[in-house]
Amino acid sequence: MGNGRTSHWGKGMGAAEASAFMKVKVPEGAKEVKGAVRVNPQEDIHLLSFVTDEKTAVRVAEDLRPGKSLRTRKHDLPPAAELFGHLGLPEPQSQKGARWAGVCPPCAGDMRRSGVGWIEIHVLERDADNTRVYMQAF
Repeated sequence: MGNGRTSHWGKGMGAAEASAFMKVKVPEGAKEVKGAVRVNPQEDIHLLSFVTDEKTAVRVAEDLRPGKSLRTRKHDLPPAAELFGHLGLPEPQSQKGARWAGVCPPCAGDMRRSGVGWIEIHVLERDADNTRVYMQAF
């Protein structure tokens, strides 16, 4: 594994590992389910993405208990690192119309996710039946 000071993509780590860490169940019938784990010296970054309908995507976001509902953010800056590009997806921050929510689960009293320091979700509606969900947690 090297000296433990470099980050790398976890071999054989995908959607199952990411959803288990986030304590997020991929919705039944979701398509294009992708995931990865970026192994870092400090905190691993877990990525999960799938396509579902708009209602389900919003429900997944609400289950995170973010305190504020999904909202559009100004995305003037490019993402700090390419993460979702590893999954063959555009970074959600660069997608016009993407809505976002984020939360520190322990700070919000979400004991289901007491081991998660931060979790965020981007939701990008293509049409009513096809909404891409991007989730990232550490």
